[in-house]
Amino acid sequence: MYSNKNKIKALKNNLNCQQADYPLLILVSLLISLSVVFSYSLSIYTVEYYGYSQFHFFIRQAMVAVVAILIMWSFSLIHPDKLVGKVGMSLFLLFFFLMAIMPALPASMVTASGGANRWIRMPGFSLSPVEFFKIGFIYFLSWSFHRKVMDQPKKIGLKKESLLLAPYFLTFFAVVFIVAFLQKDLGQVVLLGIILVVLLIFANRSFKIFLVLGAGALLGLVGLILAAPHRIQRIYSWWAMVQDGILSVLPSWAESYLRIDELPEPYQVSHSLNAMHNGSFLGQGISNGDIKVGFLSEVHTDFVLAGITEEVGLLGLMCIIGIMFSIIWRIFRISRRVKNPIYHLFTLGIALMIIIAFLINSYGISGMIPIKGIAVPLLSYGGSSMLSMSIAIGLVLSISRVVSDEDIKINEKKV
Repeated sequence: MYSNKNKIKALKNNLNCQQADYPLLILVSLLISLSVVFSYSLSIYTVEYYGYSQFHFFIRQAMVAVVAILIMWSFSLIHPDKLVGKVGMSLFLLFFFLMAIMPALPASMVTASGGANRWIRMPGFSLSPVEFFKIGFIYFLSWSFHRKVMDQPKKIGLKKESLLLAPYFLTFFAVVFIVAFLQKDLGQVVLLGIILVVLLIFANRSFKIFLVLGAGALLGLVGLILAAPHRIQRIYSWWAMVQDGILSVLPSWAESYLRIDELPEPYQVSHSLNAMHNGSFLGQGISNGDIKVGFLSEVHTDFVLAGITEEVGLLGLMCIIGIMFSIIWRIFRISRRVKNPIYHLFTLGIALMIIIAFLINSYGISGMIPIKGIAVPLLSYGGSSMLSMSIAIGLVLSISRVVSDEDIKINEKKV
């Protein structure tokens, strides 16, 4: 009897101090390594055009990759109760503040893109606050939903439920103003909005509130598009590319109202499709792609999937997609097993962030939706995106160390 008690005690200690999900770490490290390879092979024309060293992008991405893997490994060794809350809330508060003050920063401290300030210029690199803020935002929602939302009954009335969720809507509206209006980055707002809605579903909210949210989101999206001429132009350009296929299944009278003749197809998307077509099934070989040579600019960033497909073909792309979805599956598995509600929502939100960003980018470069300029997680060139994703995965690895009480009970019965 005494021996069994000792075994149970030892079992509990071992289970509560279990190793992190190292297969997840290996899969993520594999994608990061591939990003380093393709940052070299896809940037050949860009380094020539700007007069950079041949290994300019390769060296920078390799340095970031090493730091990213070290961050994930270090976080995987720390118990989540000592790490996740501090890091998550710090990211939320610090980078919300940085995004808010960016319009007031001098030009010497910011890097402009498309008339908006999206990067803070640091010695040797630029920092994109929104990439890090997304992780903090997910943690803030997870922490706050657990404290104030999840325990509330569904049937409390639309008015009371709206008042309950009002602080989150106000926070999100502030994010919309900063990111969509000041930084002109609608894609990130769409991503954060989808995460907010899905986490609300798992926070046990009523169907009525989602109808209100859906109507408000639709009106808000239309308003954000109409408020920016470049977004209207992008919608028109996308429609000019896809209208033939859509109008073919609509009544003939709709064509006179919906057809646009004067706009050309999107330049980038057209060459993106050509790159994927050239790749065929097996690809042209690493560094042997043609479209990247002056046709598809900055292919190693937002259009990295098109460049990869041309070089390694559909087969190589399917392998990369398989790795990506294996990562997402393992994070969902951790989310399902962990009993802490905050950790459950947080890991769910991180998985959603990865898969939504991947789908938005892949749909955009293939012409299925207007292009949004969102990086491919763990593959696109860029220090901010890579480091922020390493922090997110590192926090998930830390959470994976926690074993549920149910697992302990099952193993106790075996003893």
